[in-house]
Amino acid sequence: MIHCYKLGGLNIVLDVYSGSVHVVDEVAYDMIGMYQQCDRERLVAAMLDKYPNVTRDELLEGCEQIEQLKQAGVLFAPDTFAPIAGQLKEKTSGVVKALCLHVAHTCNLNCSYCFASQGKYHGDRAVMSYEVGKQALDFLIENSKGRRNLEVDFFGGEPLMNFDVVKQLVAYARSREKECGKNFRFTLTTNGVLIDDDVIDFANREMSNVVLSLDGRREVHDRFRVDHAGNGSWERIVPKFQKLVKARQGKNYYMRGTFTHANPDFLKDIETMLELGFTELSMEPVVCAPDDPSALTPEDLPIVLEQYEKLAELMLERHRQGKPFTFYHYMIDLKGGPCIYKRVSGCGSGTEYMAVTPWGDLYPCHQFVGEEAFKLGDVFHGVTNHDVQSEFAACNVYSRPECADCWAKLYCSGGCAANAYHATGAITGVYAYGCDLFRKRMECAIMLEAAKSLDEQ
Repeated sequence: MIHCYKLGGLNIVLDVYSGSVHVVDEVAYDMIGMYQQCDRERLVAAMLDKYPNVTRDELLEGCEQIEQLKQAGVLFAPDTFAPIAGQLKEKTSGVVKALCLHVAHTCNLNCSYCFASQGKYHGDRAVMSYEVGKQALDFLIENSKGRRNLEVDFFGGEPLMNFDVVKQLVAYARSREKECGKNFRFTLTTNGVLIDDDVIDFANREMSNVVLSLDGRREVHDRFRVDHAGNGSWERIVPKFQKLVKARQGKNYYMRGTFTHANPDFLKDIETMLELGFTELSMEPVVCAPDDPSALTPEDLPIVLEQYEKLAELMLERHRQGKPFTFYHYMIDLKGGPCIYKRVSGCGSGTEYMAVTPWGDLYPCHQFVGEEAFKLGDVFHGVTNHDVQSEFAACNVYSRPECADCWAKLYCSGGCAANAYHATGAITGVYAYGCDLFRKRMECAIMLEAAKSLDEQ
């Protein structure tokens, strides 16, 4: 399978199963597109008709080069992954590598678009005790088996509303690293309201990454990200974010924004983040019910797709100026990239990765918390709902018939199970709107990296 497209002045041919990217001229682009649909004589005749300045010998030479690429396995490569897709997760069965600790099911902001129901996850407000968090870490250590590197995300609600417990849990994990042969990597996700010098010092010392919530322009951010009195939070948090990022020397953080029906022109929000001095950026499409006023509409789609293209152009321009910035969804490695397990099986939700509620219940990921049908068990007794876990274990890109002919399937691994469930009622369903966004992001990301590689030649 190949995917041919034109973007940023480049003619790009992606070979799906080998992952090879070819940047070619107009003639080669058309020849590759027709190569498997007709014999060589008809192909040459069609090209001579379209490109009268190209000779027959040149076209025959082009056919030979295409055939050589095919024989080398970097063009029209066969799908060798389908037969092993169902077996991949069996190798890591029962091995947990990451937890999302919901240390606070409460929040000091009242964002109307919050998928977590303002931090309550459709339940009661609560904070995690040290004892529950400690048991969660013990559960992770015991179920990680031979895996050394473990990941823990402190999440909410707003985790800084339970900061003392966060500090205690980090200290406990560190105390067990050496004896257990483990290495913990911690992440903190925060809205920034409670950031102070103590938080900054602790985050710089213990957090491998910090995710900061900012929606960009003041008017966009303050439209949704308000406190319980209805006041916007932009003015309060931006100086704190700037101080924290400066203390981290501009590294190991993400400024994470959300775009909605109110701001499908989200490039302006990214430009605002850049003006504020932030260079590690992410803008995510809103996750909400289709009838929510914040939900992206079909009319928003062409605007958003155009924004992704303009973003790639801006990133390339700034890269050439020596002022690069990172956009999370455009981080792609054309020379290596994720292993085949990751490409086929995705994030590992429900098997390798789980979310823990304040009272210790286990869910496949943070977006399933509160959905009782998906409760896996708890940190005290482990996974007891093996039927649900088996569903997630069987969830991969080849378990979705709709993905069969999609060129981007080995980049998205079938997409987010939670988004699929909320859109279709099945974790193996397909969130079509999200697919459109993802394919455009991948086209832009590949173009961007290809252009940068050409610049280096």
